[in-house]
Amino acid sequence: MKKKLVAMTLVLAMAGTTLAGCGGSKSSDSKDGPTLSAEDADKDLDYTYGEDETFHSDEAVKYSMMYSDHENYPYNEDWLLWKAIEEKTNVTFDLTIVARTDYNDKVSASVNSGSAPYIIPKTYDSTAYEDSGQIVPISDWVQYMPNYQKCVKDWGMEDDLQQILASNGKYYRLPGMWETTAGGYSLAIRKDVFEAAGVDLSNESSWTWDDFYEALKKVKEYTKADYVWSDGFGFGSTMNIAATVYNVTGGYSNDGGDWGLKDGTKFDFDKGEFYFADTTDEYKEYLTMFHKMYEDGLIDPETFTQDTTQAQAKFFRGDSYVLNMNYQIYSDIQNGKMQVDGAELYFLTPPAGSAGQLKVSSAAGRLENGIMITQNALDELGEEGFIKMLRFIDWLWYSDEGQTLCLWGVEGETYTKDDDGNIVLNSDIYYNGINPGAEKQLNVDYGFGNGVFAYGGSKELQYSKFSDGEKEWNERINASKEDIQLKPPILADEMQKEEMNLVKTPLMDYVNTAALEFITGKRDLDKDWDAYVKDCENKGSQKYVDEANEIYQDTKDLLK
Repeated sequence: MKKKLVAMTLVLAMAGTTLAGCGGSKSSDSKDGPTLSAEDADKDLDYTYGEDETFHSDEAVKYSMMYSDHENYPYNEDWLLWKAIEEKTNVTFDLTIVARTDYNDKVSASVNSGSAPYIIPKTYDSTAYEDSGQIVPISDWVQYMPNYQKCVKDWGMEDDLQQILASNGKYYRLPGMWETTAGGYSLAIRKDVFEAAGVDLSNESSWTWDDFYEALKKVKEYTKADYVWSDGFGFGSTMNIAATVYNVTGGYSNDGGDWGLKDGTKFDFDKGEFYFADTTDEYKEYLTMFHKMYEDGLIDPETFTQDTTQAQAKFFRGDSYVLNMNYQIYSDIQNGKMQVDGAELYFLTPPAGSAGQLKVSSAAGRLENGIMITQNALDELGEEGFIKMLRFIDWLWYSDEGQTLCLWGVEGETYTKDDDGNIVLNSDIYYNGINPGAEKQLNVDYGFGNGVFAYGGSKELQYSKFSDGEKEWNERINASKEDIQLKPPILADEMQKEEMNLVKTPLMDYVNTAALEFITGKRDLDKDWDAYVKDCENKGSQKYVDEANEIYQDTKDLLK
């Protein structure tokens, strides 16, 4: 049965866009938008689609797509994933397969040359492509995508979607969307060592960073070690975690890039304006906390220069007792990587800072990486064929059925359901800490749980992939932390972006360098602080904020 869709304009109204009944209006940076009404788009279909209905094309269809090939689960043309998608939908892919490490460069080259495939998943930021004319402003088209619209409406995603708007009030990638925030990075500790040192972990979910500092001192006194904590990711991830709860920005490293340094701005919701956070008293307090850890010999001096593999090796062999990671890494470590007999690990909830007990994972909202659609798809498929492709994407990436398929595979072949309807992965398959030691892996051997397809979904689906330990960790966080209010985006146009980047890049390079120097004592937080603040002003911190506030005042009506 061909299912008809009642057009929903929720997202478009939020984004400040308007559809014409025929002949969509042109914007200065994109080609014509859609011309078909919802009713006309449903006439004479050769496919089924709809909210919670399986997409299926009467005739076989193939869509071109970029594919980010992950070294931990390399592409296999024989994966059950491909067969399952084809059997459900009658759709296959013409893949451009690119190594994960080269993916962003390949995307840039193909988009800039106008030769990009129709579908570009695994896109974290579309900003660089929004003015190219090669990427479709997809917010003009989402009214044709019922499962996507359902997620937006049911989960209240309007504020989150504002985070990816361009200066024209449109957005250019279909983001993965989560019903709730969960996961993220935190600190794993050697529980056996901390408890032997007299640290009480029963109340760790209420710890501040100062409480964590006191715990580290006890461990150092007990172990007599040269250092307690040798961190990975160049300390960038840890600096970001702490910066979030001090209401500042921080965290950039060669190993991982920009963890949270960004542009140094925060938003004062009472005053309705941006300010530069990385010269405030809170920022000085944040740096002081890490500096005293370093000065007291708690942090390994090699932390800032070693790669993550070296940091992990120290933790595995018992030379250090704290390490930054996400829960998947934490699960993998417990699957036989520790080299110390009797080592017992514990995953901390991120400590609080001067801004309070905040949920770090909520700082970036509930959006994941997502999908860009190229102008080539619209030009070559035509409007009706383009809408058909969008409805396939809508099913695969945004319906509960499609998301479950991409994450868990085929019921009866890779998983079953218990009497309560919970997904139970087959016992001979390992995934994300579930069934450690199993002979097969869900992503490696079957292609499911694959980062190109498996992101976004309901809380139920999200928690289905958590081991009991990860569920318990998230429950600790949810019980003790508060969500962070998302700051409004700075909707700069192309020229404004260029001008602001000319200030931001050298300014934040300086801020990051100075932060590491303050932490390690190369600069004195008392004697050199005023000079640092003055240097930031000379490098344009106030100029940047003034420009941000001017843009905000000019564009804030788009955010209503």
